[in-house]
Amino acid sequence: MRLNLRRTLAVGAALALVGVLTPAAAAFSADDDRSCNDLMGDDAPAFIVCRWLAKPDEAYDIVKFWGANDNANLKAATPTDGQFIDCSAPGSSCPQLEGDGTVGDENTPIPEGGDSDGAPECESGQECAVGGYEEGGDGTESAPEQSSGLKPTGTGQATTQATQSAQTAQAAQPGAATVPTQQEVAAATQSPVGQVVTTAKGTGLRVWIDTELADDWKAGAQSFAAAVKRVAALAARPEVAGIRFSSQLGYNTTFKTDDEVLAFVTAASSALRQAVPGKRLGVHTVVPELACGGNEACKTAMRTRYPLLAPERVESHLISGRIDQLSLDNGLTYGGYTTWKITPEQAQANQWIQVRARAWDALGQVTAEDTSLVGKVTAAHAAKVSKPVLEGSAQQVNLWTRVQDAKGTVTRLTAWDELKKLAPIQRRMAAVYTPATPEVDVATDLKKIAEAFGQVYLTVV
Repeated sequence: MRLNLRRTLAVGAALALVGVLTPAAAAFSADDDRSCNDLMGDDAPAFIVCRWLAKPDEAYDIVKFWGANDNANLKAATPTDGQFIDCSAPGSSCPQLEGDGTVGDENTPIPEGGDSDGAPECESGQECAVGGYEEGGDGTESAPEQSSGLKPTGTGQATTQATQSAQTAQAAQPGAATVPTQQEVAAATQSPVGQVVTTAKGTGLRVWIDTELADDWKAGAQSFAAAVKRVAALAARPEVAGIRFSSQLGYNTTFKTDDEVLAFVTAASSALRQAVPGKRLGVHTVVPELACGGNEACKTAMRTRYPLLAPERVESHLISGRIDQLSLDNGLTYGGYTTWKITPEQAQANQWIQVRARAWDALGQVTAEDTSLVGKVTAAHAAKVSKPVLEGSAQQVNLWTRVQDAKGTVTRLTAWDELKKLAPIQRRMAAVYTPATPEVDVATDLKKIAEAFGQVYLTVV
């Protein structure tokens, strides 16, 4: 197709407006004092150059001109008549186009003899247009091309792992079935957990609902929908800031493939955003490779050992907007890198340097999750938990109030006095608390938590 004269002029005007020159024009701008190529990055394409329409020292004069005398010049300005040529006027010279001198665009009437249905003219005996009812014409999936490497089935659908994952994600999104009714929200408010939310709010704590939806998702759409509705009914109240819907995501044995993780997070995010719009969503996990720093052997080993936890895989949930908060566990950094002679201090420093370098805080909220303050700890160690926040790597620190190991042994948070000394960042401190197993009673526990923390994650089943 020929580019008509009108479009050519429009493209040229657009390029001039934004200060971008085509290669031909760039050839004459090597010594141009209005060039601003030095402001462009080294990775800028060679065919794009920069030119000041108004240099910085000229911009102030322009502002003064239009703003002088109470914007008098601006008020007196009128639209330009434009620079157009009347080809019918005597003495005007207009370019002659090839052929019959006509041009066409999307608004041009159909040529005489043209087919009004818009179908292209085809060679004799060949089909070159579809009517929308052929395979794929009504929105169904077409059979793959022979060169795609996908084998068609009897229904014309590709049996790839990606397709299966998409179907699983779609089947696991229960839609309106997850939205709680007003009666269900009212009932949840009066439930034991709902009363804990009320108590926590009364102490001034900001509340998150901390739960695990992965097992319900794997159990099927009906179980998943019921779990989402139950959590949504608790979180629908205005005092609840958000929902953390999975812990140890990709680290434990719940999921075997990245496609499963992606399908689950997509389904959970979609269902929760529909059920309780406006609530923030988060997950807890660990990214072992980050603590390796520049040690390539360490990074290779961690990728092999934890294939679902590669940085780019975890990051994708933030980029896509599926989650708003990412809690990174510090657990592995305590001795998990001795094989490569990386100390716990170096491992933690490496992890948070990598988080800053990847600018994850620009994609969502990053929190540091730490379970190391249970049991007997030193004052110096207690003070270190705030380091990711004070250095600007994380926006929040989550600390567990109790930890139970595989043998059933429970250790509890003991560094209360040291945590109270972190009052300047109290709002950035969150306690992970299970109301089903109180230390004294829920009201007493929450009151104590509020003395050192600004937020609480209520772990519910």
